[in-house]
Amino acid sequence: MMIEDLVVDQRRIGQSHAPFVVAEMSSNHNQSLERALNIAKAAADAGVDALKLQTYTPETMTLNLDSGDFFISNQDSPWKNRILYELYKQAYTSWEWQEKIFQYCKELKIICFSTPFDSSAVDFLQKLNNPIYKIASFENVDLPLVRRVASLNKPILLSTGMASISELSETVDAIKEQNNNKICLLKCTSSYPSSPKDSHINTIPHMRQLFNVQTGLSDHTLGIGVALASISLGSTIIEKHFTLCRADGGVDAAFSLEPNEMKQLVKEAKMAWQSLGNVFYGITESEIKSKVFRRSIYVAEDIMEGELITSKNVRCVRPGYGLQPKYYDLIQGKKVNRKLDRGMPMKLEYLFI
Repeated sequence: MMIEDLVVDQRRIGQSHAPFVVAEMSSNHNQSLERALNIAKAAADAGVDALKLQTYTPETMTLNLDSGDFFISNQDSPWKNRILYELYKQAYTSWEWQEKIFQYCKELKIICFSTPFDSSAVDFLQKLNNPIYKIASFENVDLPLVRRVASLNKPILLSTGMASISELSETVDAIKEQNNNKICLLKCTSSYPSSPKDSHINTIPHMRQLFNVQTGLSDHTLGIGVALASISLGSTIIEKHFTLCRADGGVDAAFSLEPNEMKQLVKEAKMAWQSLGNVFYGITESEIKSKVFRRSIYVAEDIMEGELITSKNVRCVRPGYGLQPKYYDLIQGKKVNRKLDRGMPMKLEYLFI
């Protein structure tokens, strides 16, 4: 079943179009507006369709406490031994910058949009005429936030994260209840970085069939392999974290692509999409000239008129101007009606049949 395209600033998103590639800036600006603008420029130069921001403040994300549940004790976390409030204070994108970043992206001719994390962020982004709303994987069960965003009737990208099918059903229903069907579910693994073996991208076509919406990938793995593989499974949107240089550090730098890698992703994503084509058997237009390199039956030794065809005097070789090899057994023992010189392509008209 074909699912209706999403349309953003005249850019159509769907399976009939090359994947929509999103560079996620996240916290990689390292609290520098100049760096944020440089990231936007590098993303545009890499050929992405959009740059994504995150709109929150430390106060809207957590409580300013330094112990108990608000201290990251998980030693497997890239943010281990950090205080949540301080982490978000380091990572957040100043709201004063965001209009400037939106405007700069417009000049660069790429789309800029953001992820709101609460209703105040939604109100703020409305003033910027935010064209797409992303719901982060940790917020996909925040139905009041989801309904608020859905009521704006803008396209919604929803990271699936840790959500079960029943939770996703509730969230998709909450969006559709607001008469908004502009949805793309992004398969996402909420670990940083995530492992390819935990990506389970075979879920992508299942989601598309189950919910009848666009599907894509929000990818936290290293490299571009998982993202490219997802295209064959129906990803119409690919989101990857993006930085100028991982060595510069930052909260999300370790699992972000650098400019050359993002450029490669954009290029290879288009090629992967082009390769899907349709169900097709036979010769394509580009293969017509190659048909001659098939094998066919040729005279391997001179054959006198009335002499019998044998395995010694005919062979299946390249090129393909003679009889097809499927006739090889059929013509064995048949007499030729003329002299045939070595190197002649065999034809049925040369035989007494």
